[in-house]
Amino acid sequence: MSTTETPIIFYKPGQKITPRAAKGRFNNLRVLFVILTQCLFYLLPWAQWNDRQAFLLDLTHRKFYLFDWVFWPQDILIVALLLMVAAYSLFLFTTIAGRLFCGYVCPQTVYTELFLWIETWIEGNRTRRLALDKAPFGLQKLRIKTIKHVLWIVLAAWTGFTFVGYFSPILDLGARIFTLNLGGWETFWILFYSFATWGNAGFMREKVCLHMCPYARFQSVMFDQDTFIVSYDKTRGEPRGHRSSKQAHSTLKTDNKGDCVDCSMCVQVCPTGIDIRNGLQYECIGCGACIDACDEVMEKMKYPKGLIRYTSERALAEGKTLANSLHRLLRPRVIGYSIMWIIIAVAFVIFLSVRSPLKVDVLRDRSLYTENADGSIDNNYQIQVINTKEQSVSIQLSAEGLQGISVIAPTTFEIAALQNKIIPVTLRYQAKPTDDQGKSDDHKGLETRSAHVNLIVTDKANNISVTEKTRFLIPE
Repeated sequence: MSTTETPIIFYKPGQKITPRAAKGRFNNLRVLFVILTQCLFYLLPWAQWNDRQAFLLDLTHRKFYLFDWVFWPQDILIVALLLMVAAYSLFLFTTIAGRLFCGYVCPQTVYTELFLWIETWIEGNRTRRLALDKAPFGLQKLRIKTIKHVLWIVLAAWTGFTFVGYFSPILDLGARIFTLNLGGWETFWILFYSFATWGNAGFMREKVCLHMCPYARFQSVMFDQDTFIVSYDKTRGEPRGHRSSKQAHSTLKTDNKGDCVDCSMCVQVCPTGIDIRNGLQYECIGCGACIDACDEVMEKMKYPKGLIRYTSERALAEGKTLANSLHRLLRPRVIGYSIMWIIIAVAFVIFLSVRSPLKVDVLRDRSLYTENADGSIDNNYQIQVINTKEQSVSIQLSAEGLQGISVIAPTTFEIAALQNKIIPVTLRYQAKPTDDQGKSDDHKGLETRSAHVNLIVTDKANNISVTEKTRFLIPE
């Protein structure tokens, strides 16, 4: 007896998606965001501030430059709060209006758009591109494809160079490229990021969104019935059917047809190749291209716009307009995300405002203590002082918290701009005399064999003081 096994298909290869260019308000908005984000990305590394790069993640020296701020590894809490603000912004925007990030500012979307602009410029519109792909290979096709890929590679290489310029000073990086004096890691990341940009935006495109991006998989967790997403109005559009633009709308109603003329324009302009008329799908990136295409068709047919529009599931079911649904923005999930965002943002501002330009770490020396001939006790420490300012500072050391405690050496020192310095410091405890000769043999000034003392690091020129606690040990 034979049995038939049904194969399990994990990946179904599809045809290459060649989207048609869309025209309309959402396309204009997407173009605007592409221009803004890429101007910021490509120009920011070249901005100078205080004779250095304004924005630089200097991993080699473990410093993060952001205009007038310089962050060190000790500022990890501030950086973590900033990342949390960005994360909750993404959660909040997704809950309110779906995948706005994916549709307008995601690097995959942005660079796919840039590569499509180049492709359209070289190969022509969608119809001509499809015909070129189907045409037999020849010198004409080779010439066109070569020009396109050369421009793609130039853009990708410049993108890779700019990316590395955020981690290595870009002026020096550019000079070393011309002298062929790049480091191994710099060479690797320029080539890797260039290749990734060329491959993802030029070839993989929607496959990254469909099969590689985790955000597409868990977006539904942040959606609810009141999330504004790109939606097709089935009540108004169905049953769909082809017709001439000369047919009157009233005649169509007697023919029992909806407003959808089944032109497939919404599918042709979709960068991921889905049919929004089949309902919400994880492949939808919320770019609004289908809205522009449908509105253009509705205008030609002299039908009301908005057959495909941004609306919520609840508003669509109840037949409400967008304006009549805005009151649903104030719902528990949105309020919760907003409160968390505000708390984290306020914490970020507070920590940033009280952040001291001097950072101090105190470590005890391996030797516990030293007894001197006059009865005094010395404890040795290693003090690391970090100057996060871009000017050198003069530091003075002092100690308090225990009567008779003092700093022996050194008491003053200089720290250069944006440098850290490790200074060996000796604290001395002189107990009160207990005999006529002025000597102390039992250190009755202490109730225990150790005491808390405060080391005070002061920059008097800028009126900045940092206090660090440590312990001072006394022999039995």
